Amino acid sequence: MNNKIHISSSPHIRSKITTSKLMYLVIIALLPTTIFGIYNFGPRSLIVLLSSIVSCVLTEFIYQKAMHKPVLVKDGSAALTGLLLGLNLPANAPWWIGVLGGVFAILVVKQVFGGLGQNFMNPALGARCFLLISFTSIMTNFPQIGSSSATPLAALKAGEAINTKDMLLGFTSGTIGETSVIAILIGAIILLWFEVIDIVIPGIYILTFVIFIAIFGGHGLDPMFITAHLCGGGLMLGAWFMATDYVTSPITPKGRIIYGVLLGVLTGLFRIFGSSAEGVSYAIIISNVFVPLIEKYTMPRAFGPKKGGAKS
Repeated sequence: MNNKIHISSSPHIRSKITTSKLMYLVIIALLPTTIFGIYNFGPRSLIVLLSSIVSCVLTEFIYQKAMHKPVLVKDGSAALTGLLLGLNLPANAPWWIGVLGGVFAILVVKQVFGGLGQNFMNPALGARCFLLISFTSIMTNFPQIGSSSATPLAALKAGEAINTKDMLLGFTSGTIGETSVIAILIGAIILLWFEVIDIVIPGIYILTFVIFIAIFGGHGLDPMFITAHLCGGGLMLGAWFMATDYVTSPITPKGRIIYGVLLGVLTGLFRIFGSSAEGVSYAIIISNVFVPLIEKYTMPRAFGPKKGGAKS
C-alpha cells in the first residue's frame, strides 16, 4: 500500500460561511427591531444609532491604520457593534453618548485585547455598562411613551399597573431596540433559519429566568407577571442577539447549558433582589467573564486512555 496522508494544521472542518456574511446576517436580523425603534421614538433615535455606528467604524479604522494592521472594517463587525450599542441606548440620549460608547466598545473592549475573536466580553454591552455607570441620569432617562416615561419593569417593581399588550407590541418606554418583542422575535427567527445561532443558549437562558422569577418573584406562576418580565427590558434582545455572540459564549455542549443557566440566574437576581429593575447587560458581561472557566471544565475528553493509564 502506498497511501499518501496529507497532514495539515487545524481547523479541519471548513465552512463556506465567512465572518462578514455572519455579521451582515445579524445586521439584517436586527433591521425589524431597528425600524420599529425609529418609528416608535422618532428621528432622534436615528441620530443616536448613527452616532454609535459611525463612531465604532471610524474608531476601528483609525486604530488599525495607526497600528499598521489590516483594515477590516468591511467585515461588518464594527458596524454590528455600533448598531447593538445604539439599540441599547435611550432615544433622547445626546449624540456624544453614542460616540463615547462606540470608542469605548471598539478601542477598550475589542482592540486592546487583540481585535475580533479576542475580546473577553461583548463590546456593545461592555460599553453600555460603562455608560450606565458613568452617566446614569442620561442612560436611565427615557422618552415618554403613553402616560409614563418610566420603563414597564420600573413600574412593575414599584407596584404599578402595566399593559402587557403594549409591552409585546413595543409601545412602551425603554431603549431604542428593547421594546418590541415581536420585532426581536422576527429577527431571532431569521438567525435560526440561517443557522447563525441555535436555540440552546437563549432557550436555557429564558427557561431558567422564568423558573427563577416563579420561585423568588413573589407571584408564583402568575402569567401576567412572567409575561411582563419576559417582554420588559433587554431580556429578549440580550438573549437572542448578545448572549449568543460567538466570541464570548461557550463552544462546548455542556458549557452552553451552564452558560444559559448562569445568565438566567444572574438576570433574576439583579431584577428581583437588585436596586435596578433591569439586569440583562450586567448578567451577560459577568457570564462572559466566566466562559473560559466554563469551557475548561466542560471540554470533552480526548480520545485515548484515561488519565493514569489503561487498565490491563
